[in-house]
Amino acid sequence: MTMRPIVVRPRVEDVSLSTVDDVLARLFANRGVSSDAELDYALGRLLPISSLEHIDAAVDLLLAHRENRVLVVGDFDVDGATSTALLLRCLRAFGFRDVDYLVPNRFDFGYGLSPGIVDVACRDKPALIITVDNGISSVAGVAAARSAGIDVLITDHHLPGNELPDANVILNPNLPGSTFGSKNLAGVGVAFYLVAALGQALQRAGQDGAARVAAKYIDLVALGTVADVVPLDHNNRVLVSQGLKRIRAGATVPGIPALLTEAGRSHERCVASDLGFAVGPRLNAAGRLDDMSVGIECLLTDDAGTAARHAQTLDAINRDRRDIEQTMRDQAFRIVDKIHKSNLPACVCLFDESWHQGVVGLVAGRVKEKFSRPVAAFALEGDTSMKGSVRSVAGVHARDLLEAINSAEPGLIRKFGGHAMAAGLTLDRSAFETFKEQAQIQMQRLYPSADFSGAITSDGILSGDRLTITFARELRNWGPWGSGFPEPAWHGLFHVIETRVVGEHHLKLKVRPADGAASIDAIAFNQAESPCRGIVQLAYRLDVNEWRGVERPQLIVEQIAPAASDG
Repeated sequence: MTMRPIVVRPRVEDVSLSTVDDVLARLFANRGVSSDAELDYALGRLLPISSLEHIDAAVDLLLAHRENRVLVVGDFDVDGATSTALLLRCLRAFGFRDVDYLVPNRFDFGYGLSPGIVDVACRDKPALIITVDNGISSVAGVAAARSAGIDVLITDHHLPGNELPDANVILNPNLPGSTFGSKNLAGVGVAFYLVAALGQALQRAGQDGAARVAAKYIDLVALGTVADVVPLDHNNRVLVSQGLKRIRAGATVPGIPALLTEAGRSHERCVASDLGFAVGPRLNAAGRLDDMSVGIECLLTDDAGTAARHAQTLDAINRDRRDIEQTMRDQAFRIVDKIHKSNLPACVCLFDESWHQGVVGLVAGRVKEKFSRPVAAFALEGDTSMKGSVRSVAGVHARDLLEAINSAEPGLIRKFGGHAMAAGLTLDRSAFETFKEQAQIQMQRLYPSADFSGAITSDGILSGDRLTITFARELRNWGPWGSGFPEPAWHGLFHVIETRVVGEHHLKLKVRPADGAASIDAIAFNQAESPCRGIVQLAYRLDVNEWRGVERPQLIVEQIAPAASDG
């Protein structure tokens, strides 16, 4: 087994945080926190709603259509589903007369406001279309809507291309020239700013309580933000922290606790990782395999029984998704194993005629995790077209890579879009080999020194007297942790006291820190075959394990290595 190197975060010497102890202060300083104010997650700490460019024009456009038919066009992932549910709930609460939604089925229409989905929308004769989590690349779709006499408000967070669509208003923190303080808002974060601004305007106009409506649904914002894996800068941590508070207090839409229950999690103890790894995949499965409408309905209903039934349906779809993913993942690993590891390309490009286009993004992610380099995985779309998903590593910008390929070979990629870590694209089937060649050429040109080591980043060695339930709870409570604000992780030497395999693939351990502190439980997922005797080096996170109402500290082990590799 190849051991991944451990890289210790540089030690920040000038730490000026006064509200936490030295260990926590250095953890936060290493994550870019320079003042106690950045650990204040009160709702009032959000960047001002008015500071998002074009938000006043967006509110004016909405108010002009308060009595008209408004159609929200969403996306088929969690960010799109939460954005759609948030807009519908808030607009209806504000008294908009006729609001509905339409989510493109990925297999029939693909992503975004396409001309085809505009044709479908026209049957309902909307006066206004609002896109959520899409639209910034929908030049043709927006043109089709405008020519049909439909106003268009785009709310999106994806990076814009060279040409902006001719919408009435575009709300996107990543527009050229934007000075908004957080470029990392998820689609649902942009939607939240919109309904918050609208609520403030209606409150000023005399609608009592309107300014508080958006915050009532900040649980949806937390879910979409975490599930979309956007960087948790301070602004996003405020949104997620406030949403988690509502979920834990039970002041949440019924669909979220229903989905947590299906995953065996408790809403009272919900943390960001529960949203990312338990709720998110169940909602995403609907958009990957079927129709995201069932996920949106789960988030729209106020009836707990209806939410539970939707959650059960989503859980069943997710089980099917897991089976499909496992088969595709095994096939992908076999394809890569045929290539000698020393000759792996800088960007691994994979395709199989049998693959499901709704799952290729997950497969790309699995291969990326195993081989620590960008991966593009493709599935057929019809007879002559391919849908692809790119998943990248730190230091390699997925969308920029596609932009470079497209510039080098104009017309090779039919369409593309995305972020730094994930992107999507469409190709002609005949273009696959050229795409593979260009991917390597552009990787070498743009990222000649890319790090493919898969290094584990550690906060250092934690003294054994910190491996307690008290400190584990502190870490949990100081979240939210996530993308761009990683959960604390350490490495160190431990004596192995006992081990056993659980669930066929996981290793359950009892270990004692080398400094002689008390023993502690640990679990290493999918590492049942790891050699684990005597003294070993563990790379780990400290977590709270709850069993039958009793909480104990537990190490979540990322890697087990021979003791000699300790640095």
